[in-house]
This record gives sequence, structure tokens and C-alpha cells, in this order.
Amino acid sequence: MATFLYKLGRLAFRRRHFVALIWVALLTLAGVGAASAPPAGNSSFSIPGTEAQKAFDLLEQRFPGQSADGATARVVFKAPSGEKMTDAGNKATVEKTVDELADGSEVASVADPYTGDAVSENGTIAYASVKYDVSGMELEESTKDALEEAAQQARDAGLTVEVGGDALQAVPETGATEVIGIAVAAVVLVITFGSLVAAGLPLLTALIGVGIGVSSITALASALELGSTTSILAMMIGLAVGIDYALFIVSRYRAELAEGREREEAAGRAVGTAGSAVVFAGLTVVIALVGLAVVNIPMLTKMGIAAAGTVAIAVLIALTMIPALLGYAGRRVKPAGAKGKLLGRSRRGTEKTDGQGTPEAHGKPQGQPKANLGTRWASFVVRRPLAVLLLGVIGLGAAAIPAASLELGLPDDGSQPTSTTQRRAYDLLSDGFGPGFNGPLMVVVDAKGSDAPKDAFTDVSDEIESLDGVVAVTPPAPNKGGDTATITVIPDSKPSSVQTEDLVHAIRDAGGDIQADSGAQTLVTGSTAMNIDVSEKLNDALVPYLVLVVGLAFLLLIVVFRSILVPLKAALGFLLSVMAALGAVVAVFQWGWLSGLMGVEETGPVMSMMPIFMVGVVFGLAMDYEVFLVTRMREAYVHGETPHQAIVTGFKHGARVVTAAAVIMMAVFAGFIGSSESMVKMIGFGLAIAVFFDAFVVRMAIVPAVLALLGKRAWWLPKWLDRALPNVDVEGEGLRTADERGADPDADPDEDRELVRA
Repeated sequence: MATFLYKLGRLAFRRRHFVALIWVALLTLAGVGAASAPPAGNSSFSIPGTEAQKAFDLLEQRFPGQSADGATARVVFKAPSGEKMTDAGNKATVEKTVDELADGSEVASVADPYTGDAVSENGTIAYASVKYDVSGMELEESTKDALEEAAQQARDAGLTVEVGGDALQAVPETGATEVIGIAVAAVVLVITFGSLVAAGLPLLTALIGVGIGVSSITALASALELGSTTSILAMMIGLAVGIDYALFIVSRYRAELAEGREREEAAGRAVGTAGSAVVFAGLTVVIALVGLAVVNIPMLTKMGIAAAGTVAIAVLIALTMIPALLGYAGRRVKPAGAKGKLLGRSRRGTEKTDGQGTPEAHGKPQGQPKANLGTRWASFVVRRPLAVLLLGVIGLGAAAIPAASLELGLPDDGSQPTSTTQRRAYDLLSDGFGPGFNGPLMVVVDAKGSDAPKDAFTDVSDEIESLDGVVAVTPPAPNKGGDTATITVIPDSKPSSVQTEDLVHAIRDAGGDIQADSGAQTLVTGSTAMNIDVSEKLNDALVPYLVLVVGLAFLLLIVVFRSILVPLKAALGFLLSVMAALGAVVAVFQWGWLSGLMGVEETGPVMSMMPIFMVGVVFGLAMDYEVFLVTRMREAYVHGETPHQAIVTGFKHGARVVTAAAVIMMAVFAGFIGSSESMVKMIGFGLAIAVFFDAFVVRMAIVPAVLALLGKRAWWLPKWLDRALPNVDVEGEGLRTADERGADPDADPDEDRELVRA
């Protein structure tokens, strides 16, 4: 692989005009496609195989024309202090609002509060339910404007009016912090390279890659029913890996220049060595993201595939456009350690370099290059491996403790900021009708196989009413055929509570007994039941997903490192970091620690998708640092250094770059904490803290400590397996021996590799 990528890098360097033209053309094509594509339609949220989805599908069959997936709105009215909603003036205002809402072109029905028992017991709060023919994402702006205008007119009449439901659903905003994250990445790149040109290359290529990926997602959003969150997550991950992959290759290019190589040769070697690490790091990310398909939740599958596509684009751009841009930059990208105009200093001790990175005499004796921070840290870890290992494991274990109390759920209007009308409507309904009113359960009774459908409907209603935790049960509402009925159940607990989850299971258990007696099947659905089923489905899929993704990546890393223990150590270290990150998420979003700093206005259960999504994404990103850092160590070991020397050498060349890459990735992810969407906010925080734990605790401390304790055993591989595995040559050994063969005709291309086998 190194030889192929070496040739690709040199070709891109020489044919830079052609390469740049291709990527600009792709960006233009994707941009035109996004601009001309129809607006994204209904991003349906289906969960195949769950009872809630089965009931939802049954409703569409037995209650045709009722738009089961249509948007809903609850216009909540509160009377002024000392008045009631039943007062003549207030009642007239509400009825006028209801009439105005009913005139909408996309409105299916509007329920009058005074005829539908929708006034609170104390008479101060009432609500009107509005049902639309299309989903919230498909509603025309004029319909939304009419809803808001009707609410405002009621406010002008003296009532407090708020609107809940998904009719006012809007595309989530990320806020200015996303831009701040990119700005932090730019500063880190400038500090790392000491040059605006060198720092600008990773940013430019990452933005082009994300532009192509997100524009493609936008262009396909309508056809593939992709939600707005899909493009945000693709942008988040694409920016992070795009900058990091380009950073790895530019850093290696500068190191090759410092060895005195010509620029085209340095570009080829950078792509052949660091590019090989980028390919395998990218493959682990793609495997982790595509593997989300095993959960069998279409929305999650689409999110994973879209993000994986953006990662693949980032890899291709790093391998081709980076060497092309390096060709354009010429001598403006200096060798590693050479003086830069911004920093005005050399990091290579007393050496001074010419334009190609060749040391020049100062007219005074050359001093020894000063050891960098990575070298000093690695030397310390090699001397004290057990102490560093114990400290790292204990620290991550302590951070993971909150994960033991993890509660899962999906966000609803109760998790919205208090500044939104949806959240204020949620609170008003809770005050007037109880917390369970915001999460009603819909029970669907399928009596097609029953001899007495009406009796079955009554039996189910009576049985549910006798259960603990039930506030109200509406009379059964049969369809035209009389074989199916819906019953609305109001719990006495809020939608995301454990008590509501227990009630759903109790209703389902009672339905099983009724079916045995009458032949009528009872199904529980609605958004609350759907959320519960999603949580359970994700929990059940977590272990199979871990086995699949970690297993495939483990096999891939065996090929890369030609070792059994190194990939095993990488996987175990990942588990430590992801558990610690989950603990931090629980502490902030569930317990409320530092919630004000993070902009979390309402604590509650952690989003159901968070654990499995974090496992997938963090595993892929963690392997980036593992591959880049440890391949440098293996390269040194293959070339004859002792295991301890190889660790120090790996940190000498890789620690600075990995540190910069981790800080950049954390900054990019943290930028999404400012999103108005609670799911995006939580994922941004979770990924940022996970990268911190994995890069600085696991890869920088635990990994070298374990390798130091293992010594040569870390690189052991059974001979039969060594012969069976393909030689991908990530460390670029083929490039080294090919160049040196002219200087040493007797050199054996496999000589260094035999050191490991021995």
C-alpha cells in the first residue's frame, strides 16, 4: 500500500492543476445539486420490529385518511390572574382563535377546548389541539405563520398563549460556537506549523471535503428522507477528521523535508507513510459508522452512512489534494524545525536549515538538538510505566462511575430551552393537567379476530383504568369497520420517567391476558411508547454492535501492526475512554453538574442513541491516534530500535501532531455544544470529552505504559498468522529499501521486517 500511495502522492504533486480542478468541479457539482434539490420532506422515524411501530402501521391501515404521521400543535391558553378561561371574554377569544386555525389549507382538524374537555379543573388553562395533513418538516411557512399569528392575536387580547407540538419544528441551529471551534483549530495549526500557509492547508481541504459531503447530503435529503441532524453530524465528524488527516500528512511532509529530500519526493513519502495510517484510520471510522446499520433503526443507519461518506471524502482529499496544494505552496511550507516568519525560532536546537531542510553550519560547534516535550514525556513513562498505567486507569474509572446510573430516553419539548414557546407550552400543560398529559399513551385494540369487538374494547379500557399510575382513560374510539379502536391513556408521571415506562409494560402485559381471553390484540404506541421502544432496541443492539465493530477493527489493526497484543490494548483502552465519557455525559446532562456552563436548561435521561453512537464514532476516532502514534513506534522498532527506544521515537515524531490533532478535534466538537438541538449539544459534548480522555489519557499515557511493560512481547505475532496476513507496509518499509538499494546493493528488502518476526 505504501508504494501505491507514494506514487499517488507524487502524481498529485506533479499534476496538481488537474487534481485541484477535479475537487473544485466536485464541490461545484455538489453545490449546484444542493441548491437545485427540492426541500427535505418527511424524515420518517420508524423502528422496525417494535410494538409501537406495529401499532402505528396498523393505524394507517384501519384509520385511512387521518394522517397518522401528520404534524400536531397544541395551542395552550392561560387566563390572566384572577380570571378563568370559562369567562365570556376569554372564551370568545379562544373560539375566535379556533375558527382562524380551522381555516388553514393544511389543517385536518381543530378541537375546541370547550367541547373536548380541554379546560383544567381550576379553569385557568385550556388548550386547542390542531392536526395537520402533512408532517412538521413538510408544513409550508405560510401555515406556520398562520399558527403563530393566531397565537399572537390571542396574546394581544390579554391571554398568555404558547404553542407546543411539532408543527413549529425548525432546523436546529449550531450557533456562533461552531465558528469559534474552527477558529481554535486554525490557531492550533498556526502554532503547530509556525506558518499561515502550512496551517491553512488542512483547514482548506477539510472545508472542501465537508462542503462536498454536506452539499451531497442536502441534494439527496428529499429522495432519501434525510433529517437536518444528519448533515450537522456529518459536518461535525467531517471537519474533525478532515483537519486531522491533512495535519498528519503535512507534518510528515515537513519531516521528510527536514531529512533533506526534494519536495516531490517528500510529498510522495508523506502520502506513502502518514497516508497509509490515514487510510486505515479512516477505515476504522467508516466501519464504526456503517456498522450502526445493525441497530436496524433507519434514521440511525442513514446518519451513520452519511457521516461515513463524508469521512471517505476526507481521506481521499488528504491523499490527493494535500500533495497538490503542497506543490502550489512550494518553499512557503518549510521543513520541520526550520524558522518560520510567525514564530521566528527553530525547534531543532542550534541547527539552521537551508531551503531543503539540510543543516548548515553556524560558524560555531553544532549543539545537540533539545529533546521536545513528547520525548521527555515518553522517557518518563518508560521509566515509570506501572505508576502511569495505574494512575490513568484509576482516573478513567472514577470518571466512569456516573455511567452506572445511566437513564436513557429521547428528548421532548420538556428538554427544550425555557425561552422557547414549545417548552413554555409544555410547562403550562403540566401545571394545568399534570405531568403525564405531555406524554399520552395511545392504545390500539385490534379486535378483528374477536367475536365481540365492542366487549373487547370495553375490557381493555376497564383493565387499563385499574392499573396504578393512570390518571385518565378516554372511551374507546372505533374505526368505521368497528374492528379497531384507539384509547388514550394519561399517566400521572412525565413522559421520560421510569414510572411511565413501567406503565407501558404493565399495559402490554395486561393486553396479553386480554388477548388470550377475547382474541383482541392490544398494542401501545405514541411518541412516549416509541421512545421507550427505541431505548430498549438500542440497549439490545449495543453488545452485538460492539462485537461486530470492535471485532472487524481488531482484525484490521492486526494487519496494520502485525501484532495481537497491540490491537487488544487499543480496544481495551477505547472501552475505558468511552465509559469515562459516558460518565461525564451523565454527570452533566442527567445529574446537572456544570449544566449552566454547558447551556443545559433541563436535566433528564440521556438521549437513547448516545451510548451506541458514541461507541461507534469514538472508536473510529480513537483508532486515528492509535494508528498514527503506534505506526511510528513500529516503524522505529522494525528499523532496529529496542522496544523502549521505539516508544520514545514514536513520541518524538508523533506526540506533537497527535496533541494538535486532539485539540483541534475537541474544539470542533465543542463548537456544537452551542446548538439549539439538545441531541446535537449532547453529542458535541460527549465526543469532545471522549477525545480528551482517549487522546491524552489512553493514547498518551496508558498506551506507552503498556507497551513499555510488554517490551518485545507487544510485537509478537504467530509465524503462521504472519505468513497468512497480507503485507500492507503501513510503515513504508518498501519505500526505504527501494531507495537504499542503490547505495547498498546487497540490502535485503525484508531484512528489517525479519527483526520483528524474530
